[in-house]
Amino acid sequence: MSIQHLSEQEIIRREKLEELKKLGIDAYPAALYPVNSTSVYIKENYKGEENKADFAEVCIAGRIMSVRDMGKANFAVIQDAVGKIQFYIKQDDICPGDDKTMYQTVWKKLVDIGDILGIKGYVFTTKTGETSIHVKEFTILTKSLRPLPIVKEKDGEAFDEVTDPEFRYRQRYADLIVNPAVKETFIKRTKMVNAIREFLNERGALEVDTPVLQSIPGGAAARPFTTHHNALDVPMYMRIANELYLKRLIVGGFDFVYEFSRNFRNEGMDRTHNPEFTVLEFYAAYKDYEWMMDTTELMLEKAAIATNGATKVVVGDKEIDFKAPYKRITMYDAIKEFTGFDISEMDEAGIRDVCRELKIHADEKWGKGKLIDEIFGSKCEGNYIQPTFITDYPVEMSPLTKKHRSKPGLVERFELMCNGKEIANAYSELNDPIEQRERFEEQVKLMERGDDEAMFIDHDFLRALEYGMPPTSGIGFGIDRIAMLLTNQHSIQDVLFFPMMRPENNE
Repeated sequence: MSIQHLSEQEIIRREKLEELKKLGIDAYPAALYPVNSTSVYIKENYKGEENKADFAEVCIAGRIMSVRDMGKANFAVIQDAVGKIQFYIKQDDICPGDDKTMYQTVWKKLVDIGDILGIKGYVFTTKTGETSIHVKEFTILTKSLRPLPIVKEKDGEAFDEVTDPEFRYRQRYADLIVNPAVKETFIKRTKMVNAIREFLNERGALEVDTPVLQSIPGGAAARPFTTHHNALDVPMYMRIANELYLKRLIVGGFDFVYEFSRNFRNEGMDRTHNPEFTVLEFYAAYKDYEWMMDTTELMLEKAAIATNGATKVVVGDKEIDFKAPYKRITMYDAIKEFTGFDISEMDEAGIRDVCRELKIHADEKWGKGKLIDEIFGSKCEGNYIQPTFITDYPVEMSPLTKKHRSKPGLVERFELMCNGKEIANAYSELNDPIEQRERFEEQVKLMERGDDEAMFIDHDFLRALEYGMPPTSGIGFGIDRIAMLLTNQHSIQDVLFFPMMRPENNE
């Protein structure tokens, strides 16, 4: 970076770095720093005279967040990975001899807010009752060359908080430093994922990995990202779903498998969609979609408790309860409830007429399944705030799903709706290879009509089915959307560390 692109503060900090070098101080040391405590541990466990001997030699490291200069003594705040703690630093402690350079020059002039320091000292309580560290020695561990955005605090309240989404998403590293609640959101997300993993492991499921780079983008109706494998000279696709590979493992003899899958879809971006996203899929042999609904309820109840300590969560101005059991309603009944139309016996032309009545766009390229999906999406989906299973979908909407055992024209499928959005999609999986081939061929016809989200034929998957796949139930969960619900975030970007952004203009 040339000097003309630097701010005045950035230039000053680089000059300070040079001054440190002249003093023989390495601002980026390689050696291990012997941290033996954390801010939170000290604040939670220090009891004053009762156990001060246990805190006579503490060593912590973190980022300087504020300084109160009182001449020959200063109070400052250091932030480590788990919280903040005040420390007291005095000239005579740092420089007991005649040379006062370490305090008067290094501490007072060359250390900035944002620098990462290691401090050693003992714990004490100030006259105002605040647990603090009395510093005997400090070490510069990293010189910060770019000033942090400043967030002011008073009496536990933050002022001038950094709220600009463009800055927060693009510079998440700075966002995490200055907005502690952001870090807490991601910690909760990890607790949620760990709880789900624990739930599945306890029930005998095996976690697996399947290919991200695929020769056929199967398992979902979506537009893939394409690339090219130079050595084989063939087109390749980033996976849009891991479904067909997990089913191959069921064919191979595994009874219960799952994967936290990073998927990619070359489609739009909005508050609930990012081109790169995380899905949990699991498949269980000898189960059906009724078993899957029961299992899903219990798993999400456990995840909610692990994340927030309760099944009820606040999402915006609504309270959502993840305690099992959840309401169940068929798709046709849901459409009838919210539109007044019973479309269960209608053909494609009839459903197009309903779309016109409801003023819903009905593209000529769309088949019956896509039209029904549009009606449900625009008129019904947003009404389901509490967790609700929408069941028994039309066969045209579900090319990978087993026909309903008692209702002609329907399949054994459900979607779980919550806060007006789909968060899970499940089937009794189609395991008849002849019928599966016919369903794929119907998708090819849609592709020929111009539907660029129709599925490719996966001949290897059909070959696997011909060896015989046991009756199987499968499900896919949108992990990012569930994280949004359980952490009360309104945008998918707030539960992704580094969401997709337009390229920065650095000119």
